[in-house]
Amino acid sequence: MKRLLCIISCMNTGGAETFLMKMFRNIDRKQYMMDFCVVSKENYYEEEIKQLGGKMFYIPLKSKHPVKSFNAIRRIVKENNYNYVIRVNEHSLSTIDLLAAKSGGAKVLAMRSSNASSGSKMSVFLHKMFIFLPKIIPNVKFAPSKLAAEYTFGKNCIENNNTMLLNNGLDTKKFTYSVNERYKIRKQLGIEEEKIVIGHIGRFNTQKNHEFLIDIFNEFHKRNSNSILVLVGKGNLEDKIKDKVKKLGLANDVLFLGVRKDIPELLCAFDIFLFPSFYEGMPNTVIEAQTTGLPCLISDSITQEAKITDKVNYASLNETALIWSNKCLNLLSQNSFNRKEYSIIMKNKGYEMSDCVKKFVELVFNERNNTK
Repeated sequence: MKRLLCIISCMNTGGAETFLMKMFRNIDRKQYMMDFCVVSKENYYEEEIKQLGGKMFYIPLKSKHPVKSFNAIRRIVKENNYNYVIRVNEHSLSTIDLLAAKSGGAKVLAMRSSNASSGSKMSVFLHKMFIFLPKIIPNVKFAPSKLAAEYTFGKNCIENNNTMLLNNGLDTKKFTYSVNERYKIRKQLGIEEEKIVIGHIGRFNTQKNHEFLIDIFNEFHKRNSNSILVLVGKGNLEDKIKDKVKKLGLANDVLFLGVRKDIPELLCAFDIFLFPSFYEGMPNTVIEAQTTGLPCLISDSITQEAKITDKVNYASLNETALIWSNKCLNLLSQNSFNRKEYSIIMKNKGYEMSDCVKKFVELVFNERNNTK
């Protein structure tokens, strides 16, 4: 059996973590195993990882203990004889973890660029200062979009064939629109069928731009009182957003659902998917929403590659919340009842999970046997 060590900050419900879990669930675990090296002691997927046969390793935070972190990775790689290591990357400095793995004996140093920005101005500055590292250290490079690839690996990295694109795959059958699931989940949540449901899935952090999202819904609700906003996810800004909702008098019109496992069903229950993020590599939730045939309104700072189907529409973050709310109305007026066919469209576009797992195995292990 070949074991892959995945180095990532934590294994919670973010897009990068969910990507790794999708690979882990669908890979042939008799031939390949995935273990995880994290900083956080609280990991949403930890129990599932262990049930699937994976190991969890904990290391010191690199920003506070750089030497200890480096030595911990090197020791883990050496003691467990890992030949294959992958670092999921949002910042060029994370390449140092691959250097640590290399010093521990790893031969395949894979890196997946998962985003198109590093957040704060200081983080972006540091990323640019050390951008040479991800260009020269990893010997396997891939990303979910050209935008994410070029942010980490440089201009024309796709055209020069030193970086590969790997789609954020999903089980298209599981995400096929179902009227029955729509009624069922709305009943569970106490949402009347005639309600207009605007939905969002994402961590409560600065990147996801929840404050503006609430402003948009506020404008929409003024003109459509028969509407409700459903927010899925957790994060350090959740309490702040809840306070804003209360101040606007929307407490009865916004549902905070936390982390959920029934994402396909929730997407069936939504009428619009609203996603005004400041930046994204390739948003997994927008891919999932399209597969259920859900109209999506997303910020134009997100890569145009996210528009896999005609269900994705863009709006500028420079435009007002009122303009965004009007665009939501337009999407509702254009909505049709052919949502079920979009899972087939997404499958034909190369987003079926089995195809993506096969490519993942070919990239990381340089082999072709991959699915269960």
